[in-house]
Amino acid sequence: MKKLIDTVVHELNQILLGKDQQVRLAICGLLARGHLLIEDIPGMGKTTLSHALAKIMGLSYQRIQFTNDLLPADVLGYSMYDKEAGSLVFHPGPIFAQVVLADEINRASPRTQSALLEAMEERQVSIEGETRPLPQPFFVIATQNPIEQGGTFPLPESQLDRFLMRLRLGYPDPRAERELLEGEDRKVMTERLTAMLPQAELATLQDAVSRVKASPALLDYVQRLLEQSRRMPGLLY
Repeated sequence: MKKLIDTVVHELNQILLGKDQQVRLAICGLLARGHLLIEDIPGMGKTTLSHALAKIMGLSYQRIQFTNDLLPADVLGYSMYDKEAGSLVFHPGPIFAQVVLADEINRASPRTQSALLEAMEERQVSIEGETRPLPQPFFVIATQNPIEQGGTFPLPESQLDRFLMRLRLGYPDPRAERELLEGEDRKVMTERLTAMLPQAELATLQDAVSRVKASPALLDYVQRLLEQSRRMPGLLY
C-alpha cells in the first residue's frame, strides 16, 4: 500500500511543486472518505490539485464555479418535460461525479451552499421527492477565498462540519517558483496524467482506513484536549 501511495504522491508532486504535505493530506481525505476545504488566494494551484487527483485516481470529475447567482438546481440537477417521452426527465447536475470541485464556494449564497449538505453527509441528494444516490467514491474539494475579499459569504457551521480538514497551499518556495516559470503548463501536464489506481483497489484502501486502530495513549491525549477546549472560555463552541 505504501509503495503505491508513494508513487501517486510522486506523480502529483510533478504537477504541484513543493506541496508534498498538502498532496498527502488531500489523499488522506479521499482515503478516509472525508471532504477537503482549501482556503487560499487565487492562483495557488487549488483547481490543479483537484483535477490532478481525480485524473490519477481514474475518477470522474466536475468543477462547479460558485457565483452569487448560482441556484441549487444548477448544482443538483432538474427535471424537464420531454415531448418524445411524454413525461418529465431528470437531468443530473454536476454533483453527480466522483470528485467535485466546488470552486470559490463562499461566493455563492447560503441557500446554494446548503445544496451540498445532504450530498456531503449522506452521499445522496433528495430532489423533487426522490432520493438519488451519488457515485462512489464521492469526494468534494471546496475552495474559498479569504473572507476579507469582497463578494464572499461566510460558510455556516453546518457546512464547515462536513469537511474533514481545511488547509492552505501557500506560495511556492523560490526553487519551485522558478521551475514553474521555466517549465511546462501545469494544465497540459495534468491532462497527460493516467489513472494509476483501479477503483476496486481504491475501495480496498478506503476500507483499510476504517480498520486502523489508534493507541490508547493517543486517544487519552485527544480526550484531554477535547475536555480542555470545552472548559476554556476563550474558545468558541
